[in-house]
Amino acid sequence: MPKSPATRTLPPSTALLTVVGGQLIAAPRAAPERVRRKRPASANPYLRLLATPGARAFTAGNLIARLPMGMLSVSAVIMIAGSRGSYALAGAVTATGLAATAVVAPFTARLVDRYGQARIAVPATALAVLGSLALVLCVRYDAPAWTLFVAYAATATTPNTGGMSRARWAHLHRGDPAALHTANSFEQAADELCFMLGPVLAATLCGALFPEAGTLVGAFLLMTGVLIFAAQRATEPPPTPRTRTAVSPLRTPGMPALLAVFLATGAVFGALEVVSIAHAGGAILALQAAGSCAAGLLYGSLRPARNAHRRLLLCLTAMTALMSLPLLATTSTASLPVLALCLLLAGAATAPTMVTGMTLVQRATPPGQLNEGMTLSVTALLGGVAAGAATGGWLVEHAGTVSGYAAPMGAAALALVIAAAGGLLRRAGVSGGSAR
Repeated sequence: MPKSPATRTLPPSTALLTVVGGQLIAAPRAAPERVRRKRPASANPYLRLLATPGARAFTAGNLIARLPMGMLSVSAVIMIAGSRGSYALAGAVTATGLAATAVVAPFTARLVDRYGQARIAVPATALAVLGSLALVLCVRYDAPAWTLFVAYAATATTPNTGGMSRARWAHLHRGDPAALHTANSFEQAADELCFMLGPVLAATLCGALFPEAGTLVGAFLLMTGVLIFAAQRATEPPPTPRTRTAVSPLRTPGMPALLAVFLATGAVFGALEVVSIAHAGGAILALQAAGSCAAGLLYGSLRPARNAHRRLLLCLTAMTALMSLPLLATTSTASLPVLALCLLLAGAATAPTMVTGMTLVQRATPPGQLNEGMTLSVTALLGGVAAGAATGGWLVEHAGTVSGYAAPMGAAALALVIAAAGGLLRRAGVSGGSAR
């Protein structure tokens, strides 16, 4: 029996009749729902990484703040050497700043972990910028030489912006090893890019404008970048108040062996830089950085093997083999294009090595002390750079630039031996296959 019009069920889209102001009007029974289609996830892991809410903003600030890393030391050398006519004085001043950074940076990172990135990074950067400005004034007004050392030592409070950025990625993608691998690769490529562009920008500014221009622009970029980075509070890891039971990451099982590997790896970079500058000029080093940057981006797009310790051994083996290419090139031919190609290839192993090493440091460091742990690794790296530069310089002076290329290869081999002998790493459970 058919239903009467009064009892017939209306479809959801049928209008209802109602009386408003004495008039009969039709009102929709329900508002039509819009069908929202989700955009398919990008196949590019870096686009997926930067799609993380807030990631692009803090990455932009971090890149601006990180560019001066490759500018300030070069600018200081050009400025001091041009004013005082002494590269020895310029080198001593920058070496003093490096030594001060090795002492101060871990304490700055510890404060960042304890009180938060924004609360510590901004005033620490302001103090470092004041040191750079004081250096400019001391050079400009011909102050005594000791004032240059004091002013440049004040820049040691510069926070480790790369470490803070890696800590944010670790906070945002905790429990996602693939995303963290891509993030570490991206950060390493950013480091290489800044160290490749920074010296060029510094030399251009000092040459085209005036000797102090590189330092002034670098200080401005550093302060601006840190302010932008610190303003992104939504992605900042929560501070971890230090307890009485908390121990330094230095005492974490496996960390000393990792820092020794970073120390030897830094010696590779320091020796290669000095020897290459002495042999062919500084411009050729951009090829090594370019090779490392490209390899880092490619490495981050691949799915890494689970055992990170084994990956580190493979990367160090490749770096040792590739670092032999510049030595072979200089002993067999005087062709600069051949050496340039060898440096490009030699750089291909450095970024994957650094990415894997940083991954192991992150796993070995307690979550609330990530900034301190990664700053310790950077400090070890800088110490290795200084030792490698000194060794490379001694070889160049006493044995020539060709023999000097044995230094980076030897340092890479030493890093491999340390990592291979680091059964401490496997017993500490920081390998990729561990539960951590």
